[in-house]
Amino acid sequence: MHSAGLQNEIMTTRISSPIKNICIYCGSSEGHDPDFMQAATKLGELIALNNMGLVYGGGNNGLMGAVARSVLTHGGRVTGIIPTFLKNKENMLTSVDELIVVPDMHTRKMTMFEKADAFIALPGGIGTLEELVEQITWAQLGRHRKPVLLFDQKGFWRPLLDLITHMRAHGFIRSGLDVRYMVAEKIEDIVPMLTHAANHAAREGAPTDLQVHGL
Repeated sequence: MHSAGLQNEIMTTRISSPIKNICIYCGSSEGHDPDFMQAATKLGELIALNNMGLVYGGGNNGLMGAVARSVLTHGGRVTGIIPTFLKNKENMLTSVDELIVVPDMHTRKMTMFEKADAFIALPGGIGTLEELVEQITWAQLGRHRKPVLLFDQKGFWRPLLDLITHMRAHGFIRSGLDVRYMVAEKIEDIVPMLTHAANHAAREGAPTDLQVHGL
């Protein structure tokens, strides 16, 4: 989708949701396509508009910085969680509402999990992939029921989706241990999809936040 088309298709309707905080995994680089940055900025606006808080990696670079700055610009709440060794490398954003500096990556990921009610993966690199797959794995093993969504902008996540299909076809994703995630191709679909999933889990009466330390 071209930039102009993206702007024209954005919906800014406030949606009632049980989700209080959304964790976003995304690149600390901008990528080569300016539409990635534009979408990250718009997503930040939609998060703030819907009175949801952002939980993210604490940096000011790339897509992650664009999302956080946009949430703040539109009056939303931001929690940044960053390990000490990345404070300078990822240009720590100090203007957030809550800034948590942790000793290592494992603590960062666990703290992000504990503070979030849902997860979104935007385009990103190896770190983004690792964080996303960890949440999908925990959900597969029944350790949480929090919604996980991939924003497949311009088919960015299609190779991963094809790989999951490949694993299933070869019998490495067994019946009863399927992976749970959602895929959105339009930025305006993200909040409604997450809200629907969270409401469905609430109606089933199942806890969304289970113990994961024992994995």
